[in-house]
Amino acid sequence: MNDGDFLNISIEAAIAASYTILEDFPKLKDPAYKGKIDLVTKTDTNSELIIKSIISKRYPDHAIIAEEGGHNEVKSDYLWIIDPLDGTTNFVHGCPPFSISIALYKKDIPILGIVLELPSSKLYTAIRGEGAFCEGEPISGSSVGSVERSLLATGFSYDHDTLWEYNMEIFKELTRSSQGVRRFGSAALDLCYVAEGKFDGFWEFGLKPWDTAAGIIIADEAGCEVTNIKGQIFSIYDNNILVTNQKINREMINLISNVKTVS
Repeated sequence: MNDGDFLNISIEAAIAASYTILEDFPKLKDPAYKGKIDLVTKTDTNSELIIKSIISKRYPDHAIIAEEGGHNEVKSDYLWIIDPLDGTTNFVHGCPPFSISIALYKKDIPILGIVLELPSSKLYTAIRGEGAFCEGEPISGSSVGSVERSLLATGFSYDHDTLWEYNMEIFKELTRSSQGVRRFGSAALDLCYVAEGKFDGFWEFGLKPWDTAAGIIIADEAGCEVTNIKGQIFSIYDNNILVTNQKINREMINLISNVKTVS
């Protein structure tokens, strides 16, 4: 097995799943609710089944964790982490973008990540040590040198708890300090947009492994800084993330540290 084979299978799985997502996209949706405002659709579930089927058929001895179906029972050094439809709320409301995110880790080390932006079908890919690409062309983070000149992105948890309130205060601080903050609704794509320099930085709280697993290797391979909000090494199991170009990471950390936590 080599990383190129892994990449080809992940791309095959994402494209196959994208057909069912795009077929469903123009139609009226019938979402269920995982939480008060956290949506899931049959499209999420069908997309996940397609992706897992293709990967499991090729690599039956690999472990898989996915947003809707949880963890399979296979014990393996290899772990596929899947978000079959990141941005379900956008999808349900007919408001792009949304995405498919697939990553492969070996012993907790990221091997590769792909994110397929929909409905444009724009493909972001990265293999560890080989750089990051969009539609086969190399990408890299921006050269913006200050938060004052930056465009940032964030997202907000479905749980309107104290972390949500804290992030609102950070949002206000960074909106004051930057040229603007956007919220697109797909963390996987936010990470890719930092990787290709559309955004200069992104932070969020309350994300799950499938939200970040693919995007962080794409951002890292694009030369971006991937940390938590305190500047520490990021784990996909952390409850917060900060990804920036190489020049504004420390300034964003300092600005965030000035915001008082909400009790």
